[in-house]
Amino acid sequence: MTTALPEWFYPGPRDGWTADMLDHLPPDAPKHVELIDGSLHMMSPQTNFHAYVVNLLIDRASGIRPPHHLAVAREMTVTLGKRQRPEADVMVVSRAAALQPQRTSYSPEEVLLIVEVVSKESEERDRTTKPSKYADAGIRFFWRVEEEDGAAIAYTFELEPAVKAYVPTGIHRGKLSTNIGFDVEIDLDYTKLI
Repeated sequence: MTTALPEWFYPGPRDGWTADMLDHLPPDAPKHVELIDGSLHMMSPQTNFHAYVVNLLIDRASGIRPPHHLAVAREMTVTLGKRQRPEADVMVVSRAAALQPQRTSYSPEEVLLIVEVVSKESEERDRTTKPSKYADAGIRFFWRVEEEDGAAIAYTFELEPAVKAYVPTGIHRGKLSTNIGFDVEIDLDYTKLI
């Protein structure tokens, strides 16, 4: 079964989509749309794994607990350039930016950490495309969480600023223990939230 794209989507703007256009999509547009290389990407329905891991990471009691000047955001975009506005699953951002209720996107300077929870449909973007763009924008920390035999495994990275590339800092099974300017200790057993 195929579904026709809405009239506003095709063929799209003559010069391609830009980051500011995401705030002006029509009301019938999908809730989660990201812009990568000037192309719109609609998010597919999320799996239980994806939903539970995101909930685990943002949980105030057992997830990422930043100091007071930072905040945790979920499913927001970060504007990396005119034709780049990916949506991250979880971010640690400046508290000042998070307290602006009408915000629809963050700038790279406001983001300390980006976390992508990998789905089959987003595998290539989450493993290759998006980390490269986040690194180019200077975002200091990146985590990728994947499913491995029904469990969550977290791959952590830090930006090497001289080459603007992420270097691995760990592979975490069972427990994510690291420091991103503050200590992070997360039990990766997402089934405890069910």
